[in-house]
Amino acid sequence: MVEERPDPVPGDGQLLVAVEAAGLNGADLLQRAGHYPPPPGVPADVPGLECAGTVVACGPGATSHRVGDRVMSIVPGGGQAELCLLDDAVAMAVPEGLSAAEAGGFPEVFTTAHDALVAQCALAAGERLLVTGAAGGVGLAAVQLGRLRGAEVVGSVRDEGLRPAVAGFGAGVVIDPEEEADHGPYDVVIELVGAGSFPLHLRSLKTGGRIVFIGVGGTGPTAELDARQLMTRRAVVRGSTLRVRSVREKAEAARALAEDTLGLLASGALSVPVAATYGLGEAERAYERFAAGGKLGKIVLVTKARP
Repeated sequence: MVEERPDPVPGDGQLLVAVEAAGLNGADLLQRAGHYPPPPGVPADVPGLECAGTVVACGPGATSHRVGDRVMSIVPGGGQAELCLLDDAVAMAVPEGLSAAEAGGFPEVFTTAHDALVAQCALAAGERLLVTGAAGGVGLAAVQLGRLRGAEVVGSVRDEGLRPAVAGFGAGVVIDPEEEADHGPYDVVIELVGAGSFPLHLRSLKTGGRIVFIGVGGTGPTAELDARQLMTRRAVVRGSTLRVRSVREKAEAARALAEDTLGLLASGALSVPVAATYGLGEAERAYERFAAGGKLGKIVLVTKARP
């Protein structure tokens, strides 16, 4: 439901942005259900962890961007609105040629995937990468980034009809989740579906392999751990979320992502697949489409700020 609210005012180091587009993410569904509260000071009833738009005001100390600049950013909440506050240090310039919907669907999924693959798992050329839930927003980002880093990418996708498209984004092999063990061993596993397959993935790791958990919505948050498998493989198991990080940590992740990807976005070597767009007034339909699954890429809300 769309409601009128007072216009937010940018504080120290903040930008006020007229939102052009804002992507939907799994965390938004959790927040709407009351299971993922936002940080203090962020409205609990205005979801949205990413957005893109035009700067309309700069708070004190915000010097990296100016009024009129098009920017995109992860945000702690409130992105699905006509106006949103962004941290100046976290915001990235929108590359020329990138549409509003693509820019609005880029920050959360690509920051998440890049941080997991590069900062946490140090994915190297020639390594074998398994991406579960590879047809979703983070999954397709991880597939593309893995390919660009020279990894052998295996994408796991339950919907058979989406597998050819996932292969087109750079997965050398696209398989049913039931076939994951048959295509190992893996150096890195990006777990976007949940902990249900953790025992299988642990057994499928190479020595020194890494697993990073990003999502749990599919198969749940719990699993048994066989410590013998962990020790034998000298494996590393990590977890990641962006929302609770400090502004400094988010800014570091954004700078690393920008250095590696903005030029590739501008050239078309990297893309943001958008499954569908909806107006703000169609938010309920957008959430229904997101929750239904079976999509390739992002669901994005767009405003009247830019077609």
